[in-house]
Amino acid sequence: MTISVLLVDDQPLLSLGFRLVLEAQPDFTVVGEAGDGAQAVGMTRALEPDVVLMDVRMPVMDGIAATRAIVEGGRSAKVLVLTTFDLDEYVYAALRAGASGFLLKDVPPADLLSAVRAVAGGHAVVAPAVTRRLLEKFAPMLPAGPVADQGERLRELLTAREREVLELVARGLSNTEIAGELTLSEATVKAHVGRLLAKLQLRDRVQIVIFAYENGIRSI
Repeated sequence: MTISVLLVDDQPLLSLGFRLVLEAQPDFTVVGEAGDGAQAVGMTRALEPDVVLMDVRMPVMDGIAATRAIVEGGRSAKVLVLTTFDLDEYVYAALRAGASGFLLKDVPPADLLSAVRAVAGGHAVVAPAVTRRLLEKFAPMLPAGPVADQGERLRELLTAREREVLELVARGLSNTEIAGELTLSEATVKAHVGRLLAKLQLRDRVQIVIFAYENGIRSI
């Protein structure tokens, strides 16, 4: 199966670099390039790409507004946000707008390809380094712990182990890292994450991070 990708960035050289990396693989095709969010929305509607690689800070319409428009418009395309550490606060907003994940702009080519394939397959991609930076940046603004009602709900809903996994996912740890931290197998960690998603009625790992932000669940 070929994965169609729309590139959205106001820096042509960056778009060219991503195009070269993607089109060197037999399972990718770049169907277009947009230089701002408004173009991205229109081209997504016209081209129906599988994945939109979305920059954040652009003229006319930024990547957050474009992501929201694409998601709320009912398009099937998945949005993968590209960022730098300087734009962390925009990434959080983009995730809340419905993006399926985020990557750093200097992501190694192999990681970029894996992330686009994962997002196209319906999975979420959260760059752990960026998640940690987000938590460090926003931690002083968050509650000291879950609000009383939510904290009580979590104690009733989740096992002690599931609460541990929730905190570690919120810190941006991968399943491999969580397995090492808790001395569990990766399969067991994956099962715990699956139960967390079901119990909290969340769509993916990205939404776990957002849930943690909004309820002060973090351990940095």
